[in-house]
Amino acid sequence: MIYIVLFLAAVLAVVAYNMYQENQYRKKVRDQFGHSDKDALLNSKTSHVRDGQPSGSSGVMQKPQAEVKKPAKPHDPALLSLQEQDALYIAKHKQAAASPFKTKIETVLEEGGTAAPSPAAPQPQTEKPAPQAAPVPQTPAKPLITLQELSKVELPWFDVRFDFISYIALTEAAELHALPRLSNRHRYQIIGCTTDDHFQVAEPIPGLRYQAFIIGVQAVSRNGLASQEELSAFNRQVDAFAQSIGGRTLHTDLAAFIEVASALDAFCARVDQTIAIHLVSPTGISGVELRSAVSGVGFTLGEDGAFHYADESGSTMFSICALNNEPFTNALLDNQSYKGFSMLLDIPHSPAGEKTFDDLFMDLAVRLSGQLNLNLVNDKMEEVSTQWLKDVRTYVLARQEEMLKVGIRPGSQTALRLFS
Repeated sequence: MIYIVLFLAAVLAVVAYNMYQENQYRKKVRDQFGHSDKDALLNSKTSHVRDGQPSGSSGVMQKPQAEVKKPAKPHDPALLSLQEQDALYIAKHKQAAASPFKTKIETVLEEGGTAAPSPAAPQPQTEKPAPQAAPVPQTPAKPLITLQELSKVELPWFDVRFDFISYIALTEAAELHALPRLSNRHRYQIIGCTTDDHFQVAEPIPGLRYQAFIIGVQAVSRNGLASQEELSAFNRQVDAFAQSIGGRTLHTDLAAFIEVASALDAFCARVDQTIAIHLVSPTGISGVELRSAVSGVGFTLGEDGAFHYADESGSTMFSICALNNEPFTNALLDNQSYKGFSMLLDIPHSPAGEKTFDDLFMDLAVRLSGQLNLNLVNDKMEEVSTQWLKDVRTYVLARQEEMLKVGIRPGSQTALRLFS
């Protein structure tokens, strides 16, 4: 029993001593940091700001307790660290560029000491710079006519089977000051679209403004087929011309065009034939007499040194040249005699049909033969027979029929361009 009493007495003594030590510790804490039910950093000089306002539900920094604290001991490590951080923070902000307004934390730190801050005053709000509109990308000016619309226009000056075409659409109507040089070997045309949507052959006329151009180079002719390199060079020249006048370009597909044009060129080589019948004198004929006879039936002397028989539109159907291919001139005709001449029928240039061959070509040959007492012979200088005439007629009509099947009418403007 006595042992139990002694044990309880010892326990009570230990508990009493622990309570005494705890009271002494709390007193020490109060002397150093204030009330024991407050956080040690609650009244520190650091405030957290979000969107320019202090944290907390009221949006205004709370006024600290008015009780006076004991000065911090300089040797206290925790307080010494806070003081050094405060001094370093103020020094850094003084070196920085001065702001027209100070933040609340800068004001508190510069006042220093443990004095309580003055009641929160309305904070001056720094004006946020007005948002600047993002730069709008410059959109290229639209052409007056779209290139797609321009490429669908069908013009009488061009044939897409043998004219390699490029299109130029302008963003602003402009005059044509000079015609560009686009090809050295092949014929080309420039058609302009005026501001009133009228298409015409482009000319540098003052005051006449164009909104688009269609340029075509004839790639198939008697000069031969234009090569891919020549057409590529043509495209580059068109691009340079378009750039000089502020236009955009669209070119025909080169590979597809070459495929069609090559087939057409091979076809033209097959049908591009000339039939000749020769009128020969056994003794010779004077130039004056020859000129008088051929002029009387409708032939006229051309600058190329040959006589030409033209249709109603002025296109040559038949020609007459000297047997030795020497050009005719009025001076020579006045003073020279000839053994005869050759009368030529250009199959692609002559209208199709038996009437052209029988009633025109052969009729003219027979009439001149009778007037000048000349013999009709073939290339072998053999007198022509009725069978020979029939064979020639059949050959001519067959070639012209081939042309009609591919949509090229003999003697038409298309045929005259293609076979020139």
